[in-house]
Amino acid sequence: MSHLVKYIFVAIIGLSLACGTSAPASDAAPTDVSHAALDRLLKKYVNSQGMVDYNGFKQDRAELKKYLDQLSKNAPNEKTWSKEDQLAYWINAYNAYTIDLVLQHYPLKSIKDLGSTIKIPFVSTAWDIKFIEIGGQKMDLNNIEHGIIRKKFNDPRIHFALVCAAVSCPPLRNEAYTAKDLDKQLDDQGKRFLNDPKKNIVTQNKASLSKIFDWYGGDFKGGMSLREWVNKYANTDLKENGSISYMDYNWNLNKQ
Repeated sequence: MSHLVKYIFVAIIGLSLACGTSAPASDAAPTDVSHAALDRLLKKYVNSQGMVDYNGFKQDRAELKKYLDQLSKNAPNEKTWSKEDQLAYWINAYNAYTIDLVLQHYPLKSIKDLGSTIKIPFVSTAWDIKFIEIGGQKMDLNNIEHGIIRKKFNDPRIHFALVCAAVSCPPLRNEAYTAKDLDKQLDDQGKRFLNDPKKNIVTQNKASLSKIFDWYGGDFKGGMSLREWVNKYANTDLKENGSISYMDYNWNLNKQ
Protein backbone atom coordinates (compact mmCIF):
# COMPACT_ATOMS: atom_id res chain seq x y z
CA MET A 1 0.00 0.00 0.00
CA SER A 2 1.47 3.39 -0.98
CA HIS A 3 1.82 6.11 1.64
CA LEU A 4 -0.93 8.12 -0.10
CA VAL A 5 -3.40 5.23 -0.12
CA LYS A 6 -2.54 4.37 3.46
CA TYR A 7 -3.14 8.01 4.42
CA ILE A 8 -6.55 7.91 2.73
CA PHE A 9 -7.36 4.64 4.52
CA VAL A 10 -6.38 6.01 7.94
CA ALA A 11 -8.26 9.26 7.34
CA ILE A 12 -11.45 7.50 6.30
CA ILE A 13 -11.28 5.04 9.19
CA GLY A 14 -10.72 7.96 11.55
CA LEU A 15 -13.77 9.69 10.11
CA SER A 16 -15.80 6.50 10.50
CA LEU A 17 -14.88 6.30 14.15
CA ALA A 18 -15.44 10.00 14.76
CA CYS A 19 -18.84 10.10 13.10
CA GLY A 20 -19.64 6.55 14.15
CA THR A 21 -22.85 4.71 13.68
CA SER A 22 -25.48 4.91 16.34
CA ALA A 23 -25.83 1.24 17.08
CA PRO A 24 -29.38 0.03 16.48
CA ALA A 25 -31.15 -1.41 19.49
CA SER A 26 -34.31 -3.33 20.28
CA ASP A 27 -36.14 -4.70 23.28
CA ALA A 28 -34.82 -8.19 22.54
CA ALA A 29 -33.14 -10.23 25.24
CA PRO A 30 -29.90 -12.12 24.50
CA THR A 31 -31.91 -15.34 24.66
CA ASP A 32 -34.05 -14.11 21.75
CA VAL A 33 -31.04 -14.56 19.45
CA SER A 34 -29.65 -17.99 18.68
CA HIS A 35 -26.44 -18.36 16.71
CA ALA A 36 -27.08 -22.10 16.29
CA ALA A 37 -28.08 -21.84 12.62
CA LEU A 38 -24.90 -19.96 11.75
CA ASP A 39 -22.91 -22.48 13.76
CA ARG A 40 -24.37 -25.36 11.72
CA LEU A 41 -23.65 -23.64 8.42
CA LEU A 42 -20.06 -22.79 9.35
CA LYS A 43 -19.38 -26.34 10.48
CA LYS A 44 -20.82 -27.60 7.19
CA TYR A 45 -19.12 -25.24 4.73
CA VAL A 46 -15.91 -23.98 6.37
CA ASN A 47 -12.87 -26.24 6.67
CA SER A 48 -10.20 -26.37 9.36
CA GLN A 49 -8.09 -23.80 7.47
CA GLY A 50 -10.96 -21.31 7.47
CA MET A 51 -11.64 -21.65 3.74
CA VAL A 52 -15.23 -21.54 2.51
CA ASP A 53 -17.19 -23.84 0.20
CA TYR A 54 -19.23 -21.03 -1.38
CA ASN A 55 -20.83 -23.37 -3.93
CA GLY A 56 -22.24 -25.49 -1.15
CA PHE A 57 -23.10 -22.49 1.01
CA LYS A 58 -25.13 -21.03 -1.82
CA GLN A 59 -27.42 -24.06 -1.71
CA ASP A 60 -28.21 -23.25 1.92
CA ARG A 61 -28.53 -19.50 1.49
CA ALA A 62 -32.19 -19.66 2.56
CA GLU A 63 -31.11 -20.89 6.00
CA LEU A 64 -28.48 -18.15 6.19
CA LYS A 65 -31.14 -15.57 5.31
CA LYS A 66 -33.35 -16.84 8.15
CA TYR A 67 -30.46 -16.32 10.54
CA LEU A 68 -29.83 -12.82 9.19
CA ASP A 69 -33.54 -12.00 9.52
CA GLN A 70 -33.28 -13.01 13.17
CA LEU A 71 -30.35 -10.63 13.64
CA SER A 72 -32.21 -7.90 11.81
CA LYS A 73 -35.18 -8.08 14.19
CA ASN A 74 -33.21 -8.48 17.41
CA ALA A 75 -30.54 -5.82 17.66
CA PRO A 76 -28.58 -5.85 20.93
CA ASN A 77 -29.76 -3.68 23.80
CA GLU A 78 -26.63 -2.38 25.52
CA LYS A 79 -28.59 -1.73 28.70
CA THR A 80 -29.66 -5.33 29.13
CA TRP A 81 -27.10 -7.34 27.12
CA SER A 82 -23.66 -8.19 28.49
CA LYS A 83 -20.64 -6.86 26.63
CA GLU A 84 -19.86 -10.45 25.57
CA ASP A 85 -23.37 -11.01 24.20
CA GLN A 86 -23.16 -7.78 22.21
CA LEU A 87 -19.71 -8.42 20.78
CA ALA A 88 -20.49 -12.02 19.81
CA TYR A 89 -23.63 -10.74 18.06
CA TRP A 90 -21.74 -8.09 16.06
CA ILE A 91 -18.81 -10.35 15.07
CA ASN A 92 -21.24 -13.03 13.88
CA ALA A 93 -23.26 -10.38 12.06
CA TYR A 94 -20.20 -9.02 10.24
CA ASN A 95 -19.01 -12.45 9.15
CA ALA A 96 -22.47 -13.75 8.19
CA TYR A 97 -23.38 -10.64 6.19
CA THR A 98 -19.98 -10.79 4.44
CA ILE A 99 -20.69 -14.37 3.40
CA ASP A 100 -24.15 -13.38 2.20
CA LEU A 101 -22.72 -10.50 0.14
CA VAL A 102 -20.33 -12.90 -1.58
CA LEU A 103 -23.13 -15.41 -2.21
CA GLN A 104 -25.26 -12.69 -3.82
CA HIS A 105 -22.59 -12.25 -6.51
CA TYR A 106 -20.86 -15.62 -6.56
CA PRO A 107 -18.87 -16.72 -8.48
CA LEU A 108 -16.33 -13.91 -8.23
CA LYS A 109 -12.57 -13.72 -7.85
CA SER A 110 -12.39 -11.19 -5.03
CA ILE A 111 -14.74 -9.28 -2.78
CA LYS A 112 -12.93 -6.16 -4.01
CA ASP A 113 -14.63 -6.70 -7.38
CA LEU A 114 -17.87 -5.54 -5.76
CA GLY A 115 -18.95 -1.95 -5.18
CA SER A 116 -19.11 1.07 -7.41
CA THR A 117 -17.71 0.83 -10.93
CA ILE A 118 -15.84 4.07 -10.17
CA LYS A 119 -13.22 2.81 -7.75
CA ILE A 120 -12.07 5.17 -5.00
CA PRO A 121 -9.85 3.28 -2.51
CA PHE A 122 -11.73 2.49 0.72
CA VAL A 123 -14.73 4.60 -0.32
CA SER A 124 -16.67 2.99 -3.20
CA THR A 125 -16.10 -0.59 -2.10
CA ALA A 126 -17.97 -3.69 -1.02
CA TRP A 127 -17.73 -2.43 2.55
CA ASP A 128 -19.81 0.65 1.69
CA ILE A 129 -22.82 -1.18 0.19
CA LYS A 130 -25.89 -0.51 2.32
CA PHE A 131 -27.31 -4.02 2.04
CA ILE A 132 -27.73 -4.65 5.78
CA GLU A 133 -30.77 -3.74 7.85
CA ILE A 134 -30.66 -4.14 11.61
CA GLY A 135 -33.21 -2.60 13.94
CA GLY A 136 -34.72 -0.73 11.02
CA GLN A 137 -31.40 0.95 10.25
CA LYS A 138 -29.67 0.58 6.87
CA MET A 139 -26.00 -0.27 7.35
CA ASP A 140 -22.87 -1.42 5.57
CA LEU A 141 -19.98 -3.57 6.74
CA ASN A 142 -17.87 -0.51 7.56
CA ASN A 143 -20.62 0.69 9.89
CA ILE A 144 -20.49 -2.58 11.81
CA GLU A 145 -16.71 -2.83 11.99
CA HIS A 146 -15.64 0.77 12.52
CA GLY A 147 -18.74 2.54 13.78
CA ILE A 148 -19.78 -0.14 16.27
CA ILE A 149 -17.24 -2.89 17.01
CA ARG A 150 -14.00 -0.89 17.03
CA LYS A 151 -15.62 2.16 18.55
CA LYS A 152 -17.53 0.46 21.36
CA PHE A 153 -15.48 -2.55 22.41
CA ASN A 154 -11.81 -1.49 22.27
CA ASP A 155 -10.47 -5.04 21.91
CA PRO A 156 -7.73 -5.49 19.26
CA ARG A 157 -8.51 -9.20 19.10
CA ILE A 158 -11.56 -8.41 16.98
CA HIS A 159 -9.12 -8.10 14.07
CA PHE A 160 -8.45 -11.84 14.43
CA ALA A 161 -12.17 -12.62 14.19
CA LEU A 162 -13.63 -10.33 11.51
CA VAL A 163 -13.17 -11.99 8.12
CA CYS A 164 -13.49 -9.99 4.90
CA ALA A 165 -13.60 -13.05 2.59
CA ALA A 166 -9.98 -12.78 1.44
CA VAL A 167 -7.15 -15.31 1.55
CA SER A 168 -4.99 -13.05 3.73
CA CYS A 169 -7.78 -12.45 6.25
CA PRO A 170 -7.70 -14.35 9.54
CA PRO A 171 -9.22 -17.82 9.13
CA LEU A 172 -13.00 -17.90 9.23
CA ARG A 173 -13.90 -19.87 12.32
CA ASN A 174 -16.05 -22.91 11.61
CA GLU A 175 -18.26 -22.20 14.58
CA ALA A 176 -20.27 -19.19 15.70
CA TYR A 177 -19.00 -16.87 18.42
CA THR A 178 -20.86 -17.07 21.72
CA ALA A 179 -20.80 -14.92 24.83
CA LYS A 180 -19.84 -17.92 26.96
CA ASP A 181 -16.76 -18.82 24.91
CA LEU A 182 -15.88 -15.44 23.41
CA ASP A 183 -12.66 -14.74 25.30
CA LYS A 184 -11.31 -18.23 24.58
CA GLN A 185 -12.38 -18.02 20.93
CA LEU A 186 -10.66 -14.67 20.37
CA ASP A 187 -7.42 -15.89 21.92
CA ASP A 188 -7.57 -19.05 19.82
CA GLN A 189 -8.05 -16.92 16.69
CA GLY A 190 -4.95 -14.95 17.62
CA LYS A 191 -2.92 -18.15 17.85
CA ARG A 192 -4.26 -19.52 14.55
CA PHE A 193 -3.66 -16.24 12.74
CA LEU A 194 -0.15 -15.51 14.04
CA ASN A 195 1.05 -19.07 13.44
CA ASP A 196 -0.22 -19.42 9.88
CA PRO A 197 2.83 -18.83 7.63
CA LYS A 198 0.56 -17.74 4.78
CA LYS A 199 -0.58 -14.81 6.89
CA ASN A 200 2.27 -14.11 9.36
CA ILE A 201 5.87 -15.35 9.64
CA VAL A 202 7.56 -14.87 13.00
CA THR A 203 11.16 -15.79 13.84
CA GLN A 204 13.34 -14.64 16.73
CA ASN A 205 14.93 -11.91 14.64
CA LYS A 206 12.18 -10.88 12.22
CA ALA A 207 8.42 -10.76 11.96
CA SER A 208 6.73 -10.46 8.56
CA LEU A 209 3.22 -9.59 9.66
CA SER A 210 -0.16 -9.23 8.07
CA LYS A 211 -1.01 -5.77 6.76
CA ILE A 212 -3.83 -5.82 9.31
CA PHE A 213 -1.23 -4.94 11.96
CA ASP A 214 -0.13 -2.00 9.81
CA TRP A 215 -3.59 -0.73 8.83
CA TYR A 216 -4.89 -0.96 12.40
CA GLY A 217 -1.60 -0.30 14.17
CA GLY A 218 -3.21 2.20 16.50
CA ASP A 219 -5.55 -0.46 17.85
CA PHE A 220 -2.55 -2.51 19.00
CA LYS A 221 -0.89 0.32 20.94
CA GLY A 222 -3.07 0.31 24.02
CA GLY A 223 -1.79 -1.73 26.93
CA MET A 224 0.86 -3.63 24.95
CA SER A 225 3.33 -2.98 22.17
CA LEU A 226 2.92 -4.66 18.80
CA ARG A 227 5.85 -6.96 19.62
CA GLU A 228 4.11 -8.01 22.83
CA TRP A 229 0.92 -8.75 20.91
CA VAL A 230 2.90 -10.90 18.49
CA ASN A 231 4.64 -12.78 21.29
CA LYS A 232 1.38 -13.38 23.12
CA TYR A 233 0.21 -15.65 20.30
CA ALA A 234 3.17 -16.64 18.09
CA ASN A 235 4.92 -19.94 18.83
CA THR A 236 8.29 -18.19 18.42
CA ASP A 237 9.09 -15.07 20.44
CA LEU A 238 10.30 -12.05 18.50
CA LYS A 239 13.36 -10.58 20.20
CA GLU A 240 13.32 -7.05 21.58
CA ASN A 241 15.44 -5.79 18.68
CA GLY A 242 13.73 -7.99 16.08
CA SER A 243 12.57 -6.23 12.93
CA ILE A 244 8.94 -5.94 11.83
CA SER A 245 7.76 -5.70 8.23
CA TYR A 246 4.42 -6.31 6.54
CA MET A 247 3.41 -8.89 3.93
CA ASP A 248 1.49 -8.15 0.74
CA TYR A 249 -2.23 -8.76 1.15
CA ASN A 250 -3.86 -11.45 -0.98
CA TRP A 251 -7.41 -10.28 -1.78
CA ASN A 252 -8.38 -13.43 -3.67
CA LEU A 253 -11.55 -15.02 -2.34
CA ASN A 254 -11.11 -17.38 0.61
CA LYS A 255 -12.77 -20.23 -1.24
CA GLN A 256 -12.00 -23.92 -0.99
